[in-house]
Amino acid sequence: MNIKMMRYVLGRLLLVEAALMALPLSVMIIYGEYSQLGAMLVPMAILALLGTLGIAIRPKEQALGAKDGFVTVGLSWILLSAFGALPFVLSGLIPNYVDALFETVSGFTTTGSSVLFAEDFAKLWSPESSLVGMRGIFFWRSFTNWIGGMGVLVFVLAVMPKQDMKSSRLVHVMRAEMPGPKVDKIVSTVKKTSAIMYGIYAAMTLSQVALLICGGMDVYEALCTSFATAGTGGFSIWADSMASFGGIAAPEFCTWVIAIFMFLFAVNFNVYFLILTGKIASALFSEELIWFTGIVLASTAFLTYNIYSNNYFSTLGESIRHAFFQVSTVISTTGFATTDYDLWPYASKTVLLILMFIGACAGSTGGGIKVSRLVIALKSAVSEIRHMGRPRQVEKIRFEKKPVDNDTVRGVLAFIVSYIFLFFASFLAVSVLDGKSIETTFSAIAACINNIGPGLGEVGPAKNFAFFSPLSKIILSLDMLLGRLEIFPIVMLFSPSVWREK
Repeated sequence: MNIKMMRYVLGRLLLVEAALMALPLSVMIIYGEYSQLGAMLVPMAILALLGTLGIAIRPKEQALGAKDGFVTVGLSWILLSAFGALPFVLSGLIPNYVDALFETVSGFTTTGSSVLFAEDFAKLWSPESSLVGMRGIFFWRSFTNWIGGMGVLVFVLAVMPKQDMKSSRLVHVMRAEMPGPKVDKIVSTVKKTSAIMYGIYAAMTLSQVALLICGGMDVYEALCTSFATAGTGGFSIWADSMASFGGIAAPEFCTWVIAIFMFLFAVNFNVYFLILTGKIASALFSEELIWFTGIVLASTAFLTYNIYSNNYFSTLGESIRHAFFQVSTVISTTGFATTDYDLWPYASKTVLLILMFIGACAGSTGGGIKVSRLVIALKSAVSEIRHMGRPRQVEKIRFEKKPVDNDTVRGVLAFIVSYIFLFFASFLAVSVLDGKSIETTFSAIAACINNIGPGLGEVGPAKNFAFFSPLSKIILSLDMLLGRLEIFPIVMLFSPSVWREK
């Protein structure tokens, strides 16, 4: 293993995190929250010191193999969360470190599960909030969603000096962090690929900010909401998520804006790159996009019929709006809510639970198993059934009009098997530790490992995760990391063979 280069990349990561904390620090200064500046300045100083030590000596050998890439990514997200939790503790918003770590992991992994209560959100909007510094801290909370959405190491690769990286050798880092069965460079170098992806990400975020301001939000509200939408993280600055929008002028308009952007951020970013390069037909007829759009439309139609026929909303238009929003928020794994869907009919809740597992597209900011992975697994199963009937027939699985190699199919099946095993191991552990209902525990694990946010029962959209024991919160935090990094980078950290030198 190239320990020196791993140390160097992690040092860069810590410096980037310190720099990113300057934004919520600026918010504190703008709102006059001077008594809470230390909540940001202390972590920034620690990160700057450790980061500087990490990059003090530039390694001569810059190659990072596949194993090194996975381990670097796994360690980076743990360090990112461990230090990112400090502002919550130091500000007094979440004084317990385990709770703060849970909230931070939830933010960076774009899960959106929270331990905060309504009275914690009241601190943000109360007249005394400027005295306790909650606007800056809540800004940091939403900003963690945006940072983790595209992947912080992708950002590090985008800004890393050219002399500090060999793009052909650091592609393993990008592949380990980006979701989906297979990730490749969309242009010739990792640095350019990372910059393009973050450029698209930032442009879409700013577009949503502008539209939300048109809908009546102020700049602070629009930024925090757009950060959580873009990262598909779902950290709202209101206690009831998106149910009331804090009394803004055009809540229905903002609901549609957020719902549409949740859908857009759940689409593979390669689609947007194809559109930018003029390959519009290839983008719009992407097989994964067609499957994803079809699932969203079919689910929205079913939920609309189910809740409207059961008189949950008075008009068809209102039913469509709430149905599309909840389908979009669940399949994109964002976690916003315009209503308590835990009160909806069982058929609707069942559809939403299924969507939690399906998740977004590969190469997006969303979580879940991923549409592409499920389509490949389905085609593999169909191919195997046909092969059993005609043993001599050779049939190649195709996806996006290209043959899928055996390594990709094997990787998909390995992921699904690992996913099922870890899901039920976590389910058993949390059940033993806390003894909650099957609905609550099962949906809590599903919400965390799929990076959804709210679940059902006691962890529904109108509730939180605060009641879980500290050990259960650590397990759920690990599930969030497993889900965001798609299992293997975290699992490899616990494998003794990974740490042995060749």
